[in-house]
Amino acid sequence: MLSVRKQTVSLFVDRISQRWIVRDPDGQFWVIPSGYEGWALREPLDPNGDFDLEPIPGHYRYLFDLPF
Repeated sequence: MLSVRKQTVSLFVDRISQRWIVRDPDGQFWVIPSGYEGWALREPLDPNGDFDLEPIPGHYRYLFDLPF
């Protein structure tokens, strides 16, 4: 039997740079500002950098106007 796994969205805060980070359903990381149209103003994040990511509960997704 073949099982399909759905990727979820994950929210983080980078304690070093004090920035919000989102991992989209495709596994890509983005830096986003909070507020209206945060997702539209996102910037790609290089995952090879030095980060201290702390997970944020998913119910905060509304802060970033995410499309998923």
